[in-house]
Amino acid sequence: MSRSARGPQDRPLVLALISALLLWAAMPGYLGWWPLLFPALAPLLYLCLWHRPGSAFVAGFAGGFCYQILTVHWLVVALVRYGGLPTWAGVATMLLLAAYLALYQGAFCFLLSFLAGRYWHRERSVAVLVWTAPVLWVGLDGIRGRLLTGFPWLDLGYGLYRVPELLQAADLGGHHLLTFWLVLANGLALALYDRQRTMVHWDLRRERRALALACCFLIFVGGYSMLTHRMQPALTGRGVQTEVAVIQGNIGQDRKWDAGRRAETVAVYEQLTAKTVAGRTTELVVWPETALPFYPQVDPLAARVADLVRQQNIYLLTGAPTFRGTASGRRFYNSALLIDPDGVIRGIYSKRHLVPVGEYVPLRRLLGFLSPVVENIGDFSPGESGPPLALGGQLRLGILICFESIFPEIARDQVAAGATLLVNLTNDAWYGRSSAPVQSLAMAVLRAVENNRSLVRAANTGISGFIAPDGVIVRRTGLFKAAGISARVPVMTRQSMFTRGGYRFGPGCAALIPVFLLFRRRLFEA
Repeated sequence: MSRSARGPQDRPLVLALISALLLWAAMPGYLGWWPLLFPALAPLLYLCLWHRPGSAFVAGFAGGFCYQILTVHWLVVALVRYGGLPTWAGVATMLLLAAYLALYQGAFCFLLSFLAGRYWHRERSVAVLVWTAPVLWVGLDGIRGRLLTGFPWLDLGYGLYRVPELLQAADLGGHHLLTFWLVLANGLALALYDRQRTMVHWDLRRERRALALACCFLIFVGGYSMLTHRMQPALTGRGVQTEVAVIQGNIGQDRKWDAGRRAETVAVYEQLTAKTVAGRTTELVVWPETALPFYPQVDPLAARVADLVRQQNIYLLTGAPTFRGTASGRRFYNSALLIDPDGVIRGIYSKRHLVPVGEYVPLRRLLGFLSPVVENIGDFSPGESGPPLALGGQLRLGILICFESIFPEIARDQVAAGATLLVNLTNDAWYGRSSAPVQSLAMAVLRAVENNRSLVRAANTGISGFIAPDGVIVRRTGLFKAAGISARVPVMTRQSMFTRGGYRFGPGCAALIPVFLLFRRRLFEA
């Protein structure tokens, strides 16, 4: 294609880098300037509109690589400072992950240029790109969330976590619907610019109808969110509420597994718990992931925990490692234990989706150099799905341990099985003072909204807190501070549209990608 046929002159790599920087500034972590989400992708879409698929892929991959380095750089802290890896191995692992994640943005740019670009016809309608872009972006997000065990870290929709007025449509189609909405808005921003071109002989009437339909979709999603948010207090105010306390022990990762400090760790949680529930009608107290750094089945310190529960007359949900004997030996699990007011373990949930590298080493023969990480953090087996942990009455706990809060299907499965309250136990100490704790909190907010459930979050070093069913963060702690906070939380029983079937929105977009490719001529060149 000649330079004159390509439209306004530009450099695709520069456009991709502009989008990368705008996205980084908009997403949770450091700046969090969420209004930038609406124009941030426009430069990237523009390069896909005018450049050939190969050029678009290279630029998209480069921009995605830079964005991912800015987003997941905290992995170096986890692997080097707490995982015991040499610096070169930690940096190399982070760069490898960033490159893998960037492939999805490269693939998005390639497919969008191939299906909806003007590299073969300079007068092609921009409406084709406006509607194709969100399907491709969300579809690739859905694939990334499942392929190779999945890593759906910080999808675009999470950038709205501090704006509950715009979050509520997630109870229809999950955070993927919010991502679709944002990409569509970026496409419309590009369309407004593109409509200024002259000497166009395309079917402008059909283009106007397609763009008008996109505007209607944006208005519907935004209007639904705002109206639902206004109605939420009336819906939650009439239901059952229970008082829950969260204890943030702030036990440093460097001393958490020190055998000589186990009693000291238990004492920290005993004191904070007694202080937090004093004079209150607390029913449930939540301690973080592996708050008990020992095996309660065999360690005598478990008796002290049972005594505390009996003295305070509370239910306690705490994280702890557990084991189970098998014919081939013992299997170890990252678990959550529910202890009743009599000091008896009422139920156990074992983490189903383990952290690759952090809790097990995939492809150990090829990635054997990562073995020191699991020796320092844990080498666990995945648990099995089971019913929510019941306290009696309507209170049934759906447990999400650490990494599980980023997977919508795990929370959805818990609520579909009857959970009326979501609880996220995590240990974010190994992130250090990076952007990861904020990013992790943002994803937990969407689990609450998607399923119309309150979410209680207990993090060892923060951020702990209480999230209402509409995504409002009711109370939260700071980072690296010992704290105990409590709140009355609504216990919801109504299932959202997302829980009943809207969770298929993301996979549905992924299923459309091969359809687009197989019927390209009929759908995109008519």
